[in-house]
Amino acid sequence: MFFVLSKLLVYLIFPFTWVIILFAWYFLCKSPKRKRRLLIAAVAILFLFSNAWLLNLFAGIWEPEPKTIPAGKKYSCAIVLGGFVAADRNDSGYFTLASDRFIQGVKLYQTGAVDHILVSGGNGSLMKHAFRESKWAETQLLAMGVPQSGILIENDSRNTLENAAFSKRVLDSAGLKPPYVLVTSAFHMPRSLWCYKQEGMNVIPYPCNYFAGRGKFNITDLFPQAHVMDLWFVYIKELVGYCAYEVKAKFKR
Repeated sequence: MFFVLSKLLVYLIFPFTWVIILFAWYFLCKSPKRKRRLLIAAVAILFLFSNAWLLNLFAGIWEPEPKTIPAGKKYSCAIVLGGFVAADRNDSGYFTLASDRFIQGVKLYQTGAVDHILVSGGNGSLMKHAFRESKWAETQLLAMGVPQSGILIENDSRNTLENAAFSKRVLDSAGLKPPYVLVTSAFHMPRSLWCYKQEGMNVIPYPCNYFAGRGKFNITDLFPQAHVMDLWFVYIKELVGYCAYEVKAKFKR
């Protein structure tokens, strides 16, 4: 139930959804005073959530700094979280905008920083179908020259909580010792770390795939930009998800 609700309700936190609701209310409202307030609120949300400077400010606070592995340091495994692959209409995979997770995992292996790569990710869709992200990613790792002996997959998880729980089972079964290198997008790292710590796992954050917060200030950042609203959806979803996991954990105690 938690999984289904999280998928269905996530669109209610999209800022553009708020704007649509406010404008619909505006057109249905009869009171001139309330109509004015609704219009101001809708325009304010559009302006605030299309402002790149505010997004970069939040991202800089939310996301951890980039991590480097010291030369000569080696870990048993890099846990690469899913979310970088999508299924096409033929149930074949393709890389998405988060494919830097895959790139960094391969880089860690090829530079000798890790001995194994564990890809954690099954099918996070509400619609049941056979495609499994980690299975497809395995074929790409093999194509990149990573040997079968260096690849572990976890293909049952549907969300970050399950990523952590199921990764632990795979790593324990394989006898690989911590600490592990946790590879995921920078925006997703705070929630991921929380989940893995809940499982008692010793992981080292290795954030990648930065969307915002790393570039220099540009005066154009203050002007409205449509794509910024899409990026806010990513960060708001993470923040709400983090809080939801905290609340869920407290109810379990």
